Amino acid sequence: GSQPSIAATNWVLSDNVKGITPTLVIEDGKISGNAGCNNYFGALTSDTSTGSFVAGNVGSTRKMCDNMSVETNFLQMLSQANKYVVNGNVLELYKDGLLLMKFNKQ
Repeated sequence: GSQPSIAATNWVLSDNVKGITPTLVIEDGKISGNAGCNNYFGALTSDTSTGSFVAGNVGSTRKMCDNMSVETNFLQMLSQANKYVVNGNVLELYKDGLLLMKFNKQ
């Protein structure tokens, strides 16, 4: 269903992870943040009337870190997401009906 606009919002992953907690910075038509090690950036197509969320052309810096699995999973789920739901200060990203990630507003 319809969702509030998420343009110009900042989010932090709600999971406890080792190292840096991934972040999601949403601008108009763009996303960026830290994936747990490297900074990433990409395009975003979202629609408030349907709650669609499509990240495209996601690239990242190429630093190696101790725990790359957090980053690998995060970027994989980000690229799979096709829907978003905002509940107060929580952002949920879904693939169809499957919840992929939850973020808290920063």
